Order: sequence, then structure tokens, then C-alpha cells
Amino acid sequence: MNLLAVVLGSGLIAAGFNLFLIPHHLLSGGVSGLSMLASYFTPLGVSPLYFLFNVPLLIAGWFQLGRRFIVFSIVSVAAAAWLIEWIPVKPLVSDMLLASVFGGVIVGVGSGISFRVGGSSGGFDILGSIISRHRDFPIGSVLVSLNALVILAAGYLENNWNIALASMASMYVSGRVVDFIHVSHIKVTVFIVTNRTDEMLQRLLGLQRGITKIKTEGAYTHTEKDMLMTVTTRYELAELKRIIKESDPQAFVNILETVGVLGSFRKR
Repeated sequence: MNLLAVVLGSGLIAAGFNLFLIPHHLLSGGVSGLSMLASYFTPLGVSPLYFLFNVPLLIAGWFQLGRRFIVFSIVSVAAAAWLIEWIPVKPLVSDMLLASVFGGVIVGVGSGISFRVGGSSGGFDILGSIISRHRDFPIGSVLVSLNALVILAAGYLENNWNIALASMASMYVSGRVVDFIHVSHIKVTVFIVTNRTDEMLQRLLGLQRGITKIKTEGAYTHTEKDMLMTVTTRYELAELKRIIKESDPQAFVNILETVGVLGSFRKR
């Protein structure tokens, strides 16, 4: 189901490109924007450029973000590259501003879906994830900042700042949609009551989050158990739930949204 969700997200990204952005020479964010910009001035198409530009970032992400994340990202990039070739480039709207807004929404939804299931749409999403992992910033905001150079290049090369500013609007909308769907910067506190402490800790510590072990006793049964407490992000919550379910399906889990955290939160 997660892989299907990644492919669905790729389909939305490709549709946003070919039906809204590319027909008006608008740019998406990051590597896809660089691919579009290069395709406008060279005989090469967006699809092969999009795939080739993503290769070095996928390699870097393999070492920084983990294999599962990058495997999903590879699926997303490959599916998007193939669908960009398959979906015809045909404008659905004639107005450039409408195309930039709705194209940004569709691309943002596609990228957000990939993030929610533990992957990304490649490109600057990977770079944004690396930065967000080490600095407590929303990924969408990071992506908007990284795209400033792409906008400047577009305005200079196209010699048309209307296109550049419309592309900026599209990137901003896309970034806000990603943050709305992904909410990776929202922190949660997880309490886990389990009988399989050692097995669960062995796997949970791989998430590189601090964990506190608390001795507890059932008020009714007087049975001693361990309660594990950790603070993580909504992005990592899906992986944490999977580990808990596989380690101890009978564990009692309480998840609370965290207002704020003081002290050392991120473990590098």
C-alpha cells in the first residue's frame, strides 16, 4: 500500500508538471525545476533530466536518511520520470497564474503523499530532509528557501520575470501543501507499556531517538511492566508504530502531541 501511495504521488507530480507548469514554461521546485529549465534551452526532455539530476542526491540520501526512505524515493523518481513521458503536455488552463497555483497544489499533494508514507519525491526533498533532520525546520519551508536560486536563474535565462514570479508562487503553494500534509516538524510523545522491553529497545534505538525506561505496575493485576517514553516527530511516527507492532503486538501505546521540547532533542 505504501508503494502504491508513492506511485500515486508520482502520478500527481507528473500531472502537475505536464498539465499546468510545463505548458506555460513555469518551474517547479528543486531538481524538477532545474530539469524544466534545462529542457527549455536544450533538446533534452524533462523526464531524462529529472532522473539524471536525482541520482547524486539519491546516493547522498542513502547514507544520510536510511535505505527504506531512499528505496521509496527511487520508486517515486522512477515512476514520475516514466509518467512525465506518458502524460501529454497539454495546458488545462490558459491563465498562467491559475496554472501556477493549481500546479503547485497538485505537485505539493503528490510530494506530501510520498513524505507521509516514509519516502520523498526526490530532488531537493532529499536535501530538505537531510537539513530538517539536523535542524528543526519544517521541510516545506526548507524547500522554499532552497528554490530561490532556481527562481533567479529562471528570471535571468528566460528574461521574463512574470514567469519567474509565477513559478515562485507555485513553489510557495507547493511548500505549504507539503507542510500541511507531512507535518514532520510536529513532535509527539509516545508512551509504550510492554513485556518485551529488550527486543523493542533494540529496534527503537535504531531511530536515533532518546528513550526513557520507567518501571510500572498494573493497578489491577499488580504485574510489573516497563514503560518506554520517547519524543519523536510525526514523520518518524509511522516507522515507530511499525516497529512496535512487530516487536510486541500486545503493547499498550499512548501518543500525545508535544507543545515544546527543551534540551537536546536531535541525536546525530
